[in-house]
Amino acid sequence: MGTNASNFWDVLLWSFWFFIWIAALMVWFRCLFDMFGDHTLNGWAKAGWAILMIFLPWLGALIYLIARGRSMADRQMAEIARQQAAQQEYIQQVAGKSASPAAQIADARALLDSGAINQAEFDSLKAKALA
Repeated sequence: MGTNASNFWDVLLWSFWFFIWIAALMVWFRCLFDMFGDHTLNGWAKAGWAILMIFLPWLGALIYLIARGRSMADRQMAEIARQQAAQQEYIQQVAGKSASPAAQIADARALLDSGAINQAEFDSLKAKALA
């Protein structure tokens, strides 16, 4: 029984260190990607950070987080906002949003005249355009 208990604690300890190692790798790669994605750093600054993070990886990542952690979050939020704006622009471009309520009513009137919709549907479209 002593061997099984020892094996259990060994597996638990190795699992703990494995997850710590994976978390540290994720932090290191996040710092590395942020450093190369930052357009405000010049080439020499990026080279300095890269040398620090390659030769002293965990200490370099920790120093990078302390020195540039707040700006990392700002850059990430700016990138998310840029992606959302690009997505909204793409959706509006693909949807072909009409320019004005008058154009929407004219389109609905053409559908009514062609028989594609009835009077109740036309009134509903007209109400939406005027809202």
